Amino acid sequence: MKKNSVSLSFMLLGIVFCVCLIASNLLETKIIQIGSFTITAGFLVFPVSYIINDCIAEVWGFRKARLIIWLGFAMNFAMIALFQLALALPAAPFWEGETAFRFVFGLAPRIAAASLMAFLAGSFLNAYVMSRMKLASDGRNFSARAILSTLIGESADSLIFFPLAFGGLMPAHELAKLMLIQVVAKTAYEIVVLPVTIRVVDALKKIEGVDIYDEDISYNILKIREI
Repeated sequence: MKKNSVSLSFMLLGIVFCVCLIASNLLETKIIQIGSFTITAGFLVFPVSYIINDCIAEVWGFRKARLIIWLGFAMNFAMIALFQLALALPAAPFWEGETAFRFVFGLAPRIAAASLMAFLAGSFLNAYVMSRMKLASDGRNFSARAILSTLIGESADSLIFFPLAFGGLMPAHELAKLMLIQVVAKTAYEIVVLPVTIRVVDALKKIEGVDIYDEDISYNILKIREI
């Protein structure tokens, strides 16, 4: 595989990554309660983006992870633009769904803006930690690296996202509890599916014939063309 090329496996993972990210922004508009715990519905799909991030950083390295993170960022901007266009267009007088439509998609810009900032910080931290720990451990202990990178990335994501997205919309103590639950739940999610993640990573390394170690690379997140 050429250094500056992308494979079918990478492309498919990138598509799933972007779909999960966009879907999570829409699902974040709903708060669900399970027993005494409240979480956002985005929990259903958002952790998958971190799992894919782990897989890409482990197999193809930080530079490919950087590319896919920025691609997800761009797709979210496209989503926001389309939502705003749809909201700006006049509704048909006989259509009765305008109020519900505006409730869901009208929140999207604030949630998406918060999500994008949190996503960049969390995703790049996740990929960076995976990359540096792989070098330090000489490729061993994938499970520990995946869990720790997710914990750090998800913590940064939640600390940025929830105050920006829901600040002023719910009591501060509920917001703090929601943030803590999200970090713990998403990390637990990673641990539960870790056996699957390990098998996917092993399969990708065999299929692709690569196992990148990020030696002497730039971690500048703006160097998108370096793939």
